[in-house]
Amino acid sequence: MPTVAIVSQKGGSGKTTLALHLATAGAYSGKKTIVVDTDPQATAAAWADWRGDFLPEVVTSPPARLARTVEKQLASGVELVVIDTPPHADASAREAIKTADLVLVPSRPRAFDLHALEATAEMLQFVGKDGNVLMNGVPARATRMLADAKAKVEALGLSVCPVMFGERAAFHRASGDGESATEFDPESKAADEVRELWKWVCKATGMKVGKKF
Repeated sequence: MPTVAIVSQKGGSGKTTLALHLATAGAYSGKKTIVVDTDPQATAAAWADWRGDFLPEVVTSPPARLARTVEKQLASGVELVVIDTPPHADASAREAIKTADLVLVPSRPRAFDLHALEATAEMLQFVGKDGNVLMNGVPARATRMLADAKAKVEALGLSVCPVMFGERAAFHRASGDGESATEFDPESKAADEVRELWKWVCKATGMKVGKKF
């Protein structure tokens, strides 16, 4: 019954998109999955409203109640909790990291985004948890950019997730309709990337991959 935290101190890094796609993958794979939205803007909760009665469920929680909220969800039979956090909010990120079994840190492979990883790396080190950086919004044919970004990540003591998300229109268009990329366009590269991420998260947390989607 793993808990996955999505954290980054940088706005626009893709935390909510990542959280919702991962949770939707969990739901389609047959896991009872929930997203805990700790962002005061409640973007994930708004997506759930647009989505209607389809899973995964999204609940909101202030940082001070996060551990208790996750504990309550797991006790009720939830098999996967995905925590979405706001940017520039140390308390939310710290509580999410403390609660999580796996921490994913989305980052675009650009200078300002990579610089923002320093604060997240320090927080992870302070809490005593490992962080896995998922390169997000990666442009096509960005081999050199990716190599430089990965070197920067590793220099900060963070791991690089072997799966990355490209700059895909399907991610943005799907979210606006309350969908995931795998629902919006199952044959898209974005959908393939979500499936690969799900497999990696399952391996990292000891979950079974479950049903195909």
